[in-house]
Amino acid sequence: MKFILVLLLTTLVFGSCFQNGKNANAQQSNQSEKVEKTDYESPKQLPLIVAAEDTAAYINYLKNKRIALVANQTSIAFSKHLLDFLVENGLKVEKIFAPEHGFRGTGEPGQKIMSDTDKKTGVKVVSLFDSNLKPTAEQMKNLDVVVYDIQDVGCRFFTYISTMHKVMEACAENDVEFMVLDRPNPNIDYVDGPVRADDCISFVSLDPLPIVYGMTCGELAKMINSEGWLTGGKKCNLKVIPVKNYTRDTKYILPERPSPNLPDYLSVRLYPSLCLFEGTNISVGRGTENPFTAIGYPDEKYGEYVFTPQDMPGMQTNPLHEGKRCYGINFKNTDPDSYRFTLKYLIKMYQLSGDKMFTRKRMLALLYGNSNLPQQLSKGMSEEDIRKTWEPQLTEFKQKREKYLIYR
Repeated sequence: MKFILVLLLTTLVFGSCFQNGKNANAQQSNQSEKVEKTDYESPKQLPLIVAAEDTAAYINYLKNKRIALVANQTSIAFSKHLLDFLVENGLKVEKIFAPEHGFRGTGEPGQKIMSDTDKKTGVKVVSLFDSNLKPTAEQMKNLDVVVYDIQDVGCRFFTYISTMHKVMEACAENDVEFMVLDRPNPNIDYVDGPVRADDCISFVSLDPLPIVYGMTCGELAKMINSEGWLTGGKKCNLKVIPVKNYTRDTKYILPERPSPNLPDYLSVRLYPSLCLFEGTNISVGRGTENPFTAIGYPDEKYGEYVFTPQDMPGMQTNPLHEGKRCYGINFKNTDPDSYRFTLKYLIKMYQLSGDKMFTRKRMLALLYGNSNLPQQLSKGMSEEDIRKTWEPQLTEFKQKREKYLIYR
C-alpha cells in the first residue's frame, strides 16, 4: 500500500514537472519563432532625400562664397524655392542662370526667355535661352561657384542637360567651381535608343548620348567632364552632392512638372518615344490638357480617340492642327511603368501616312540622333532590324557609363 502511494505521488510530481517543462518549452519555442520572424523582416525603405535638402552636405561649403544658381520651378527644398532657402540661410546668391522655359517655368517651348530680376529677392535672372545659351565671361565674373539644381527626365533632347553642359564649359573657362545638387531621374531604369551621331549636334542633341541614357544629372556631369566632351577637352572643378537613399529601382513621381508640356508621370514615361513625332505632322497632344499622352492626325483612319488642339498660352500657342479634330491613340489611364522607349508608335503612324509624315526631317534627325530613320522606314524595316543598326554604339555607351554611376 505504501509502495502504491509513493508511486502515485512520484507520478504526480514528475508528470507535473514534465507538463510544466513542456509548456515552458512550447512558450520558449513560440518566443523563438516570434524573434526569428522579427529578425528576418525586410528593412523599411529609408525616405529619399534630394541633395538640396541634404543641407549638411553643402551649406557650410557654400558659406562666404559668391554663388550663381542654375535653377527653375523644380528647384524646391523644404517646400520653398532653393533661392529663397539659400537667401534665408544667409548665403550670397549673386545671380540666377535660367534655362528653357525660364526661372519660373512659364515660357513656352522654344520661346526666347528675357533676363529679368526676381521680384522677391532682387537677385538678377540671366537667361540662357535668349541671345546666348552659355554664360559669357562677363556674366561669370566675381563668382566662386555655380550651383545646378534642376529636375531632369533622362532624355537626350530635354534641353536642361544641354544648359548644364554649357554652364560647365563656362566654369572650366573661367575657373569657377560647379556643383550639382542631384535629383532622381524618372527614366533611370533603362538605357535605349541610338547614340547621337557627329553630324547631328544641336541644343537638343549636344552630347553623344542615346535617347534614354539612364543617369542622373550628377552622374551625367561626371561623364561629360571626364570624357572630354566640353569644348577643347577642358574640365571644370566639379562637385556632386548625391540623392540620399536612392537606387536605380526607386520609383520617383515628380513633385513639380519639369516643363509646361510634361504635366505628369505618364507623360514623362512616354516622352522618349513620343517626342520623335515633333519632327513629323503627327500631333502629340500639344494644345490640350494632356500633352504627350496622345498622338493623332486630322483623319479618322488614324484611330478612334479624338482630340482638338487649341491655343493654350503658357503651354502651347498655335499648336499643330489647331482647331482640327485629330484622330489617334490615347495613352491615358494606362500604366506609366509599362512604357519604355519604342519605335512601334512611329512605325504605326508611318504605315498610315507614308513619307508625307516627315515634314521636318532635320528636326527628326536631331531628336533621333541620326538621319537614317525615314529611309529605314521606307524600306519597311522592323523595329528589331532598326535596333540592330544602333546596338554596337549603345553597348559601347553602356560600358563607358558604368564608371560614372553613383547609385546602384
